[in-house]
Amino acid sequence: MLDTVSDTRDQSPVAYDMLVNGGWVGAASGRRLDSLDPYTGRTWATVPDAAMPDVAAAVGAARAAFDMGPWGRMTARDRAALLRRMAELIARDVDRLAAIESRDNGKLVREMKAQWRYIPEWFNYFAGAADKIEGASLQSDRSNFTIFTRKEPVGVVAAITPWNSPGLLLVWKLAPALAAGCTFVVKPSEHTPISAIELGKLFEEAGFPPGVFNVVTGGPEAGRALVGDPRVDKIAFTGSTDVGKSIAKAAADNLTGVLLELGGKSPNIVFDDCERKAAANGIIAGIFAASGQSCMAGSRLVIQRSIMDEVLGRVVERAKTIKLGDPTQADTEMGPVATRQQHEKISGMIRSALADGARLACGGLEGGPGGLFVLPTILVDVRPDMSIVREEVFGPVLCVLPFDTEEEAIAIANDTQFGLAAGIWTQNVQRAHRVANQVRAGTVWINAYRVVGYNAPFGGYKQSGWGRENGMQALDEYLETKTIWIELSGATRDPFTIG
Repeated sequence: MLDTVSDTRDQSPVAYDMLVNGGWVGAASGRRLDSLDPYTGRTWATVPDAAMPDVAAAVGAARAAFDMGPWGRMTARDRAALLRRMAELIARDVDRLAAIESRDNGKLVREMKAQWRYIPEWFNYFAGAADKIEGASLQSDRSNFTIFTRKEPVGVVAAITPWNSPGLLLVWKLAPALAAGCTFVVKPSEHTPISAIELGKLFEEAGFPPGVFNVVTGGPEAGRALVGDPRVDKIAFTGSTDVGKSIAKAAADNLTGVLLELGGKSPNIVFDDCERKAAANGIIAGIFAASGQSCMAGSRLVIQRSIMDEVLGRVVERAKTIKLGDPTQADTEMGPVATRQQHEKISGMIRSALADGARLACGGLEGGPGGLFVLPTILVDVRPDMSIVREEVFGPVLCVLPFDTEEEAIAIANDTQFGLAAGIWTQNVQRAHRVANQVRAGTVWINAYRVVGYNAPFGGYKQSGWGRENGMQALDEYLETKTIWIELSGATRDPFTIG
C-alpha cells in the first residue's frame, strides 16, 4: 500500500485502468497517457487515453444504471447508506489518498491530508440530505384540481474536473449528484487522473451498483466526446473560463444543463483599521497556499494607502522565507506548480508585467530551485489595465493595488470580469457589512480567507461561473421539478363547451 510519496519515487510507473460499468478497462485504441510527478518530472503512473468509443460506453453504462438498473429503484435511505459507507472508506484511506494526490499534482502532502480528512463530510452531509428531498402542495384556482410538485434526479451527470484539487472538486459534484439519485461519469484532468480512479476502487468496495460511477481518463478528445453526448443530462465543470465557455457552447447543441465553476481574480481588501498581523497572514495564505493554484486565490491585494508600507512589509518579509521544496517533507511550505505548461504561463505573465512597468517587491524568475517551481512573487506599481491584473495567473503571484477611500476600494474590487471570491479586513462591523454587500462575488470572507464548507454554497458571479456547489443549493443543481395536476370531479366535459 502506498503510504508516502517518497517511498515509491524509484519504482516503475503504475499502470491504471478506467472504471466503466463496474469493470476495469483500457482504451479501445490501446493508447495510454503518462502522469508526471511535478517534483521529479518523471512518469509515475500511466492511464488509458480514452476516445469517443470509450466515453460512449461509460455514458451508456450510466444511462442504463439510471434508466433500468437498481440505482433508479433504490430508496433514498439505501442511497444514503452507501454514501455513508464511502465516507468511512475515505476516512480509512486518508494517508494513502493524500500521498497519491500529492504525487500527481505536486501539492504539499499535509495540505492533501487536510483535504482528504474533510472530504468524508461531503458524503455524510449529502447522505443526510438524500431522504429530505421534498416537493410541495400547491393551491389551485380551480375547485376540481389538486396540484403538487415532486423533485426528481436530472439523470446522467458528466463531470470534468481540474488538476489543482482533483479529489475535493470531484466530490463537490459527486456527493450531491448521487444523493439526488443521478448516475455519474467523470473525466478527470489528464494531468491528475489517479485520485478519481482510486475513488472508483472505493465505490466498488462500498457496494455501489455497476454503472453508477464511471471514470474515463484522457485528454481533450475524451472531454469533447463526453460533453457532446446527447444521453448526458447535466454537465458539471471546474476549470478555466475559456474552457467553460466552450463547454457551454457545446452543451447548447443538446440543451444539456451546465454547472460551471470557473476562474477568478479575487480581491483581498485591507482597510487601515484591520488587525495588521491577521491581515498579513490572510494575504499570504490567500495567494501562496497551494502555490497559488486555486480558483479563489486572493491574487489582488487592494490595500489602503496609509498602511500599505507596513502591511506589505510584513507580507514581503514572510514571502521571502517561504520554503520551497519536496512536497512530501514536513518542513516544505510551497511545492512546485502542477504542470510544465502552467509554469511557462506563469513565467510568461511575470515577464510581461515587468516589461509593462510593474516592479518586483519580491520573487520573480531568478533564484528559485529550478524545475517547476515559481518563487512567491509580489508585484507593485501595477496598473488596472495590465494583463497581470486582469487575467487569472493561477500561480503564486500577487498584484498590489492601493486605495484611499472605501468607495475607491469597492470600485477596484469590482473592476474585473470575474466574481468568485473576496476578502475584507476591518474591525469596523458596519464597514464590513457595507463592503460585503457591494462587492460582486459569490463568496466574501471577513477577517478570513480561503475557507470552504460542505454546507456553504460556493460559486461565482459574472465570468466566474453558473450555479452553486456545496450546501442544499448544490443538491438542487441535480434535481428537476415535476408538477402534477389531479382532476378531482371525474366529470367528462366537452372541451369546446363554454361555461
